[in-house]
Amino acid sequence: MKKITLLFMLLTSLIFAQQGGMWIPSLLEGMNEKEINQLGGKLSAKDIYDVNNASLKDAVIHFNGGCTGEIISPQGLILTNHHCGYGAIQSHSTVEKDFLTDGFWAEKLSDELPNPGMYVTFIKSIEDVSSAALHGVSNDMNPSEKQSQIDQNINQILADANKEEWQEAMVKPMYKGNQYMLFITEKFKDIRMVGAPPSSIGKFGSDTDNWMWPRHTGDFSLFRIYADKNNRPAEYSQENQPYVPLHFLPISLDGVEEGDFTMVFGFPGSTDEYLPSFAIDQLVKTINPAKIEIRDNALKIIDKYMRADNKIKIQYAAKYASTANYWKKWIGETQGLTKTDAVAKKQKLESEFQKKVANNRSYSEIIPTFNNYYTELEEIALAQAYWGEVVNRNIELLRQTTQLYQFEEKVTKNPELFEMEREKLLNSLKGFYKNYSAQVDQEVFKKIMEIYVSKSPKKYVIDELNTNSIEELTTQIYSQSNLLDQNKATELLTGNFDEVLKKLNNDVAYAFGKKLCIEYYQNIQPQYQAIQLKINDLQKDYMKGLMETFPKERFFPDANSTLRVTYGQVKGYQPKDAVYYEPVTYLEGVMEKYVPGDYEFDLPEKLMSLYESKNYGSYAENGKLPINFIGTNHTTGGNSGSPALDAQGNLIGLNFDRVWEGTMSDYFYDPSICRNIMVDVRYILFIIDKYAGNQRLMKEMKLVHPKSKKGGN
Repeated sequence: MKKITLLFMLLTSLIFAQQGGMWIPSLLEGMNEKEINQLGGKLSAKDIYDVNNASLKDAVIHFNGGCTGEIISPQGLILTNHHCGYGAIQSHSTVEKDFLTDGFWAEKLSDELPNPGMYVTFIKSIEDVSSAALHGVSNDMNPSEKQSQIDQNINQILADANKEEWQEAMVKPMYKGNQYMLFITEKFKDIRMVGAPPSSIGKFGSDTDNWMWPRHTGDFSLFRIYADKNNRPAEYSQENQPYVPLHFLPISLDGVEEGDFTMVFGFPGSTDEYLPSFAIDQLVKTINPAKIEIRDNALKIIDKYMRADNKIKIQYAAKYASTANYWKKWIGETQGLTKTDAVAKKQKLESEFQKKVANNRSYSEIIPTFNNYYTELEEIALAQAYWGEVVNRNIELLRQTTQLYQFEEKVTKNPELFEMEREKLLNSLKGFYKNYSAQVDQEVFKKIMEIYVSKSPKKYVIDELNTNSIEELTTQIYSQSNLLDQNKATELLTGNFDEVLKKLNNDVAYAFGKKLCIEYYQNIQPQYQAIQLKINDLQKDYMKGLMETFPKERFFPDANSTLRVTYGQVKGYQPKDAVYYEPVTYLEGVMEKYVPGDYEFDLPEKLMSLYESKNYGSYAENGKLPINFIGTNHTTGGNSGSPALDAQGNLIGLNFDRVWEGTMSDYFYDPSICRNIMVDVRYILFIIDKYAGNQRLMKEMKLVHPKSKKGGN
């Protein structure tokens, strides 16, 4: 029995190593190459990353600082998610040309639309500079002294970086600051919109399907990089030409099936995989439930008004979706951490670690000290969570008072900034009041302020809330404040320095919000940051200790918006007893969800006509058109728009989401239920070809049949 148990543990460890992790592409030689081959991949480390020759990394871009994109033609054509390009699509839309509703397809290069402020970044090289970054740092220093020394070192590294004049450099910490990597980058700023499906395809399912599987969303859009005559980065100019990439991705027409190798290449934003059990326990039992309850109550109120009033529905649609996004994620995350017994598994690791370092003075006190720090942190962390959700997120009037408080603080310290800061504030107010309903906000204020008073730690709740009736306070603020109306708010900001500050402080809402801000910025935040600084310093030691104590185990650095590789397989999963999810969805599922006139599930007539006639071209599989598929790739925010590649490095899909049950992968990856969701590239091609009829773009791409060895088109 013991042998069987040990074998099971070994196999589980092997599966985790193969189907989890966000690996630095310049460090793949050796074990990563072996794992890729074990999963069916045919790629070498040099195929993926090569600083001297064209490789896959030259086709992958950081899209506008928050998403990923990939080059799919020799003319710099970019594929990314619809939701990544949404702001650009929206900015070009008018009543007469509503690209959000109707889609957009440039028929020729001159039709492609510029996007001021948009940029994409290539990674040209990655170098380990840990020795230089950590030079002069000693254990005798306190955390602030250590960071100051590291910052000085990094400034010198950047000054000495070997790069071309049009290139940039950045240094990023890895393994909680135990390693530092230098990235040489190229940023292109002339990015033009080429194509986008209507939102009824690109956002199909919207909020209801967000984080869910089965999924049926065509979440893609197309842009193009333009460069100067030397193929280098340049500001927008009509003289610029389409960028010629070092490498672009061929597109496979052969599709996917369960067990196929998949690799996702992109810029994942942030993970915390090595937090101790105390942190995860606190997240599951204390922090997430508090934030979920606040948003749950706010969303119910907003939803009620949106259903009753079309004007409010329009005003609050985007805000509701934004608030619901992480509310839904936190619920799935909490359930996933509980289902996979993440706390107990981390406790087991900590127990093994403690046994091995019992006689090592450098590491023997790490786990007990973590326990002390998180015990100390819990109350202040809860206070911070409540303040953030109540004051700075879900009560819009209080969010405005926070902005006004920051304005007052800044101009009081620097009166010469008064005119400039007031102008910025007045401009932001225009957007705020356009989509603001005091009626909705008042009901939200009353409900969630009651929760705040009853459940936030008492010593961090201001006296006014402990002594006054919430109902009376709500009535007073929402009947007397001048911040409920744009004209009156503008009047508050009219006058000289002294007049404006006097009027502001006489406003009942601002006076109340200012007290909440003072409590936060002078009490809650400093205490939280002081403890968190100690935790971060200890986390660095723990990370180092884990790698030294378990030298045969594999550890990947947490995501930090740098280029990473993650690999796995196309695979279904079992979310609960007697339920199994297949790994691929089809157009039939889109039709099953279709609701005429519904903003989430309506469909364009042409798509329904193509479905009725089964006019799928060469993109069907056994007479069915694939839409989305899932895999065991370890992804997070920032991987939106990442290419999903097959065993040979051909494009097979476009990453855009994760399954609800696996959203806890930011803290604890479990291959049994963690799945990323991808648009099947054949659906993308079908929309461009059969739906949009844009043959110019079809001819620009290289389509291949790697499985059948038929070659390209």
